[in-house]
Parts: sequence; structure tokens; C-alpha cells
Amino acid sequence: MAAISVSQNELNALEECLLNVSGKVPLHVRFRALFTLKGLKSEEAVTIIGKGFADDSALLKHELADKSEDPMVRHEAAEAMGAISDTSSIPILEEFLSDSEVAVRETCDIAIAKIKWDNSQEGKKHKEEQKDGVQLYTSIDPAPPTSGLLKGAPKPDDLQQSSVDQLQAQLVDTKLSLFERYRAMFALRNIGTPAAVDALASGFSDESALFKHEIAFIFGQLLSPHSVPALLEVLQNGSESDMVRHEAAEALGGIATPEVLPHLREWMTRKDSPQVVRESCQVAIDMWEHENSGEFQYANGLETVTAGVAVGV
Repeated sequence: MAAISVSQNELNALEECLLNVSGKVPLHVRFRALFTLKGLKSEEAVTIIGKGFADDSALLKHELADKSEDPMVRHEAAEAMGAISDTSSIPILEEFLSDSEVAVRETCDIAIAKIKWDNSQEGKKHKEEQKDGVQLYTSIDPAPPTSGLLKGAPKPDDLQQSSVDQLQAQLVDTKLSLFERYRAMFALRNIGTPAAVDALASGFSDESALFKHEIAFIFGQLLSPHSVPALLEVLQNGSESDMVRHEAAEALGGIATPEVLPHLREWMTRKDSPQVVRESCQVAIDMWEHENSGEFQYANGLETVTAGVAVGV
């Protein structure tokens, strides 16, 4: 998404929209404000986003430690600590390696491994090498892609398939740590071919909800129509974890092919649909409508916010 510029009044309106928890502002409008702020790439925008999700270390620790918070929130707090990659966070994360919530303890385990890797010689070398390179994705991955398989010039199809096969074997090997399996996951994302998508989709048979939610998130980054059948199967599975179905719904909204809309509408309104799934489908439908509207960018929250729709009126 291209960076945009806004006036101070518009910035204030975006902040008021994002932080409005009165219930008067539609959820998808608040999401548009969030994505617009992300697109600004300014210190002011980051500060505003930080108010919406506590992003300084002390508050992140609080979110992680608060057992009354939804596990998805605590997971995001632990993952954010891994993204910040400060070694001082390791003792805090270690306290929750035996947490009652599986997703929380798995996230802490991955975050610790990432912080240690980032601060190793290999990690520091990788960071230097990435400074001048082209970044395919703007997010900070919870694990670095497995390296050494696809360096240099593009490989012939048979050699690339061999790499996909190796990475898939690493992805589904439950004897490996989640961190190493995540590394294979992000390497497959960077390959991005239909074969790589199929390899990633095989991970949906895993027992870990955290692992599966990350695959669905990656499909939301890839936006490959090839992933639609696997994502629809996840969304329609009532026994699947809410956090996995949440990511699947939003990925489908971003892919925005015609066949996904009826399913998003169904699960937004079904009485047996969990709240997080209903809300995710609501946001996904807004994304779908944008992608099929011809508008330049989804995250243009300015139009609705500055028109007075989303400032608590």
C-alpha cells in the first residue's frame, strides 16, 4: 500500500475512530482507520496505533500476564514481544512456557527462539543482509525463513519442487520445534507457487491452533486463489479453533474471489457462529467489497471518518 499524507485534523479523526469503543462505530470502519494509519508510516501514526494496542514493553507484559484476557490477545502480546526482539523480554516469556493456554505457551516458545536467533551471529548477519534487499512483506515474521534452499537465480521447476518438498517435510515434522517449522512455513510463503500453497495447506491437519492460524495468516498475505478451497474448509469447520477461523475469514476477504462471499455472509449471520468468527466475516466482507470496487486502496478510512460516520455519531 502506498504511503499517503493527511492533515492534523484528519489524523485526529482517524485516532478518534480507531479508539472509539462505544459500539457506535462499525468494526470494519475502525479497521479501515487502522490500516490507513499503518499506511501513513509516520511516528504520529505509530503512536496512535500504540494506544489501540499497548505496544510498550511494560504494557505488553501486562497483556501477556492477564489471565482474564482472551488467549488471542495474550498470543498477540507475546508475538509482539518476539517482534521487538529485546533480550530483556526472555525471562518474562519463560514464565509462561507452562501457561494453561496452549496458544500462549507455544507463542512464548517461538518468541524466545526468535529473540535468541535475532541476537545470534547468524541472526545479526541475516539482518545486515536484508537492509538493502527488497522486502516482499512489511510484517515482522515470528520466525525467519529457512535459508539455503533457494538462493541466487531462479531455479528450474524440478529443483524448485525439490525445495518445496524439503520444506513441506520440515513444516509437518512434529519432532522439530515450532520455531523450525515456522521457518519452513515462511520459506514456502516466499516461494508462493501453487505447489508451495498446497504444501502450506497440508499444515491445516496439525493439532496446534497457533500453527494453523499462522498458515491462514500467510494465505492472507499471498492472496492466492489457489488457497481458497483450503481456507473455506477451515472457515466451515465448526470444531476448528476460533483463532484459525478468524484468520481464514480475513484471508478469504482479501482474496475476494466470487465464490467466497456467500460463505462469509453465512458465517457472519449464523446463530452458532462464535463472535470472533462473525466479526471477522464482517471485516472480510468489507475487504471483499473493496477489492471488487475498483478503489485504489482498502485502508482509506479518511472518507468515512472525516465524513462524520465513524467519530461516535
